[in-house]
Amino acid sequence: MEENCIWSTITSYYGETRYNGTPESIQRDKTILKRPFKRWYIAPAAMAFQAICGSVYAWSVFNRPVDIAIYGTDQKVAPITFYINIGCLGVAASLLGPWLERNGPRKAGIIGGSMFCFGHWVAALGIYLKSMALVFFGYGVISGLGLGLCYISPISALQKWFPERKGFGAGLSVCGFGIGGLICAKIPLPLIEAIGLSLTFVVIGATYWVILMICAFVFRFPTPERTKTRGPVFRNGTVFITRKQQKHGSAYDDKSMPPVIADSKAPPQNRIVYEPAIDLTLREALSTYEYLGMYMMFLANLVSGLVILSRLADMCINVFEKSADTASTVVAINGGFNFFGRLMFSSLSDVIGRKPSYLVMLGTQVVILAVLPLIFVTKNYWAFLLAIWTLTCAYGGGFGTIPAFIHDLFGMHNISGLHGILLTAWSIAGVGGGILFTLIYNHLIHVRGYSPSSPEVYNINFYWLCACAAIGFVVLLFVRSTVRDRLLPRVGGEVTRLRVFGRILRFEKNGTFKFKVKYLRQDEEEKEWASFWQASFKMDLKVSIR
Repeated sequence: MEENCIWSTITSYYGETRYNGTPESIQRDKTILKRPFKRWYIAPAAMAFQAICGSVYAWSVFNRPVDIAIYGTDQKVAPITFYINIGCLGVAASLLGPWLERNGPRKAGIIGGSMFCFGHWVAALGIYLKSMALVFFGYGVISGLGLGLCYISPISALQKWFPERKGFGAGLSVCGFGIGGLICAKIPLPLIEAIGLSLTFVVIGATYWVILMICAFVFRFPTPERTKTRGPVFRNGTVFITRKQQKHGSAYDDKSMPPVIADSKAPPQNRIVYEPAIDLTLREALSTYEYLGMYMMFLANLVSGLVILSRLADMCINVFEKSADTASTVVAINGGFNFFGRLMFSSLSDVIGRKPSYLVMLGTQVVILAVLPLIFVTKNYWAFLLAIWTLTCAYGGGFGTIPAFIHDLFGMHNISGLHGILLTAWSIAGVGGGILFTLIYNHLIHVRGYSPSSPEVYNINFYWLCACAAIGFVVLLFVRSTVRDRLLPRVGGEVTRLRVFGRILRFEKNGTFKFKVKYLRQDEEEKEWASFWQASFKMDLKVSIR
């Protein structure tokens, strides 16, 4: 009985996730400082908010000072703080995503921002008391949990404010997180020299808190009338009408609107196409194969970027023999490429599609990770910078594109919940990938006798990182990223299918151990789609996405 009660609570929590704002709060959200609120106000606030949160990417600058302050020497223990932080980020995002959708981004931003800054102050106390455990708890656990709530707060809001440009909206909401490393990487070292390491964390935490609270004041969801289905959407000469709109009645009803016809000779301006509406609950979305494939793909996209980001300063100093100041500059510029990748790939995905964008990103990562061992052996510094910055651009693009991908596949009301759960892949990549990298690194140094400046301590790690990216690329091929791919039923003998260069590649079984591959022509696909819709209307079937 108790187990059923717990399970019922969990399923209810991850079920319907509509905003619970009161009529008074919704009315207040229509204005800001007694002026009408416009959706573009939230964009700069979200970027500034995320830039402060993105300071976590500059943690590698603190690695050496924190180790020396606590242990007296560089013990390589401080990087673990970064992995704990990212791990807690994913946990908080996955657990609090549905809560955010129900309570709004402002409350989430205030609570998350306060926790993020309080963690800095606890870490400062840990450094003062020479307790690495307190640093882990402060910056790793408390700041990490706050960061998880902070990260998803503006993303859900911007996706709802910019439904017609989901990729651009997602890019705006997360690109600030990428530039945080660029802005914040050069701040710590001068502060440490001026006021000491402990006070640096105190001052940074207090400054961040003021900025985060101002930004959170701007956050809000659109009013309910902005998120309602408003009727047919005209795009590129075609009228798109969802089944939900047709069901509830519109100017385009059954009598005036024929079903989809394959090989239609009608000119584009007169063509009408049914586009099924996506309105799944969070629980329904989590049960789809697409979400599992998206999770694996996202994990593969993140692991190499996270591991290399946490070690970037060490690579510059140990392998390429650069100064700490030069290394911090490299980390800062790397944050700029993180920012650029988030905005570029998310905007590009509005043009070429989400799935093709991820194929480009993962393919780029595979190639770069395959050639990095050669670059490390030859110690070609400029080739190293070009490779790392390109890799970071692809890594950032994964974050920028994923919210719009979720919106496309599962609807606008599930963004925070699904995105939050998906960010556990960030935790796994940061914690699991970081621990595996560290184990191999320490084994090669302490058991095999390599020095920290030896390229081999990094090259062996690049091999398994390359394999992860390659697996993600293959998994992505089988993710059905369009409504048509997800609704079109399988034909007799079909095992699986994927879309290659815009056409369906179908794998069919025609015997005990016999298989054949069929590459559908465009007209064949259109006939199957038209037949499916005509049968659905004729039998008055409810079409659902699974």
